[in-house]
Amino acid sequence: MRTFDLTPFYRSTVGFDRLFSLLDQASGDGSSGYPPYNIERTGENEFRVSVAVSGFSQNEISVVSKENTLTIKGEKAANENGKQGEVLYRGIASRAFERTFHLADFVQVKTASLENGLLHVDLVREIPEAKKPRNIPVTTGPAQPAPVIEGQSDKAAA
Repeated sequence: MRTFDLTPFYRSTVGFDRLFSLLDQASGDGSSGYPPYNIERTGENEFRVSVAVSGFSQNEISVVSKENTLTIKGEKAANENGKQGEVLYRGIASRAFERTFHLADFVQVKTASLENGLLHVDLVREIPEAKKPRNIPVTTGPAQPAPVIEGQSDKAAA
């Protein structure tokens, strides 16, 4: 079976294009849907990734941004002997996880916060001034030569 690497296409998006995510899932990479997450646009160039990490404490979660990749890892401490009683049914997953998000160029992680069982990672897209498009005025008629400043015409002739 053929596999397609869609990584180059992520750079042309803001980093979270639904079409490429669906194609990645259809390719059968074997990743589960755990933990669930939301991606929200909070402004014109601002985004928020919210990951459901109920049962994990702040020191059991790591958020790493490297190059164009955001990696969120969670690993529970193996020792739960401090709890009282016996668990009759375990419906809340506490297994280790790793979620990776591909970020577009110029997208940077600003903050990460944990509240009410949700990890919120705020992202912002900051395009350098040199990379931003600029408007060029269009004039009619023949092109106008650059004005000559007095005292510089002698230097130009020499």
